[in-house]
Amino acid sequence: MWKLCKSSRKLYIADARPRKNALANGAMGGGSESSSNYFQSEIVFFGIDNIHAMRESFVRLREFIDTHGRTSSDGMSSFLRHGGSIWGGGNLSSMSASVSTLGDSGWLLHVQNVLAGAAWIAARVAMEKASVLVHCSDGWDRTSQLVSLANLLLDPYYRTFRGFQALVEKDWLAFGHPFSDRVGTPSISGSGNVSFELSRQSSTGIPSSPMRQPSGTLPPAPSHAHSSGNYSPIFLQWADCVSQLLRMYPFAFEFSAAFLVDFLDCMLSSRFGNFFFNSEKERLQCNVFESCGCLWAYLADRRASEGGLHVHCNPFYDPLKYSGPLLPPAAALAPTIWPQFHLRWACPEEAHSGEIEAQCRKIILKNSEMQKAKEVAERKARENTNAVQSLHAELRREKLLNISAMNTAKRITKENTDIKRAIQSIGCKIHISSSGDCIVDIENNPAGAHPNLYCSSRQGSSSAVINDKKDLYVSVTEDDGDDGNDVIGRICDSLCPFRTKDGGCRWPNGGCAQLGSQFVGLKANFDAFDQLSIDDSYFKPK
Repeated sequence: MWKLCKSSRKLYIADARPRKNALANGAMGGGSESSSNYFQSEIVFFGIDNIHAMRESFVRLREFIDTHGRTSSDGMSSFLRHGGSIWGGGNLSSMSASVSTLGDSGWLLHVQNVLAGAAWIAARVAMEKASVLVHCSDGWDRTSQLVSLANLLLDPYYRTFRGFQALVEKDWLAFGHPFSDRVGTPSISGSGNVSFELSRQSSTGIPSSPMRQPSGTLPPAPSHAHSSGNYSPIFLQWADCVSQLLRMYPFAFEFSAAFLVDFLDCMLSSRFGNFFFNSEKERLQCNVFESCGCLWAYLADRRASEGGLHVHCNPFYDPLKYSGPLLPPAAALAPTIWPQFHLRWACPEEAHSGEIEAQCRKIILKNSEMQKAKEVAERKARENTNAVQSLHAELRREKLLNISAMNTAKRITKENTDIKRAIQSIGCKIHISSSGDCIVDIENNPAGAHPNLYCSSRQGSSSAVINDKKDLYVSVTEDDGDDGNDVIGRICDSLCPFRTKDGGCRWPNGGCAQLGSQFVGLKANFDAFDQLSIDDSYFKPK
C-alpha cells in the first residue's frame, strides 16, 4: 500500500479566486474544496479578482492613456488640453503622478497574476507530471484564461496559427465563455427570440484595420451588457497575456503581435459570427455559421495573400528553438503595457514597435530573392557542366574512333605493303590506286609483251575492309586474250624467279599458280605467311 501511494501522482486544486472571496461565496451557499476530502491533494488560491474588478481596472487604464498620451481619444492634443501639465511639459511631479496613476489602475498587476497562475499550472504538469484541477466562481472567465494560457505554455502546437485557432475554439468558444455578456456581441433575449436580425454577409472586402473608436481601445458595449453588469474585458486581458509571452519568447510563436491586434479588432467589431452569443448552442440556434463570415478564414486569406512575409507572421519564429514547454520564472513575469494595442491611438509613434519586424521581413524578402537567383544560377551552372561533360565524352569517342581508324589505316597500309612485296617477289610491279584496284606489270617477259593484269582485293563476298581473322584473296587478271595455259607457262616456266633448275617450285605451299579458268589465282593467307619457308632476301627493305 505504501508503494502505491508513493507512485501516485499528486492532485492540485487551483482556485483562481482570492481566499477571502472563496470564504464569502461559502457564506452565500457556495464554497471551495478541502484537501482532506481528496487523497494526496493540495489546494492553491491564485488571488485573481473577479470580472467587476477587471472592468474597473480597464476603465482606469483607458483614462490614464487618454490623459497622459500624446493624443486623446477625441483627437485633441493632451499637452494642449491640460496646459502642459503632463510629461511633455517637463513637470517632474506630473511625470511621477502619471506613473502612479498607471499603477493605480491595477491592469498590469492583474495581467501578472493571470500569467503567474498559468505558469504555475504549466510547471506542475511539465515538471511533476501532476494533475491540476482549475476552477473559479463560475468556470468560464478566469478558468478559461488560466487553462488556455497553460496549454499555450505547455504545447508548441498552440503557438502556431492552426494551434491558436484550435485553442480559442476549444477553451473559449466550445467551453462556453459568455462573449455576448462580456464584450457586448449580439445576444438572444430572455424570451428566446433573437434581439437582432442576422443579415447574410461575407468576410471579403473588409478593411484590414478597424475604425478608430471614441473610447480609444474598445467599442462601446450595448446597453444590455452595461445594464446586466457583466461587461468585462476578460478575453482582451487574455490576449494581453499572450502578447506578454510573445514579448518574452519572440522565437516561440508563429504569429506576431500585429496578428493579435487584428484578431481582437475583428472580434470586437462584430463583423464575424464566431464570437456571437454566449454559447455554441445559441450560435447553432441562430444559424450564425451560414449567415456570417468566418474570422479564421478571413485572417487566413490575408496571410495567404503575401505568404510567409505577411505582417501576421513572426519573422523570428524558430520552432526548433522552443520545441518544448515554456516555463518562465517569476522574475520574468513583469508585464509592460501592450503598445501595439493600447497605445496605437494615444502614442502612435511609440506603438510602432513592429518596425524591427518590418526591416527583418525586408531582409528575408531580399534573401529569398537572392536565394532564388542563386538557385537559377546553380541550375544553369549544372546545365553547362552537363553540356561540357557531354562534349568531353563526345570528344573522347571521336578520339577513340580516330585512333581506331588510324590503326586500321596502318594495318591496311602494312598489308598492302606485304602484298606488294609478295607480288614483287615473283617479278611483278604493283600500283594500288585510291579506288582499291591495282595494276600489276609483269617484268622479264621474253616475248616483249607487257600485258596489264588487274588485281582486286576482297574479304568474304564484297567487303573491302580487312579483318585479321579472315583470309585475304587477291586475284590477278590478264588483259589480253592469251590462253590460260600460256600464261601459266610464262609465269611458272619463264618469269618466276623461284623455279629450280630441275623445274621444281621453291614455294610449293603458297599455291601460287592454280589453273581454274582463265584466271591465275594468288591466294594470300597472311596467317600462313608465317609458316612459309621464305628467305629474308625476298622482303628486303627499300
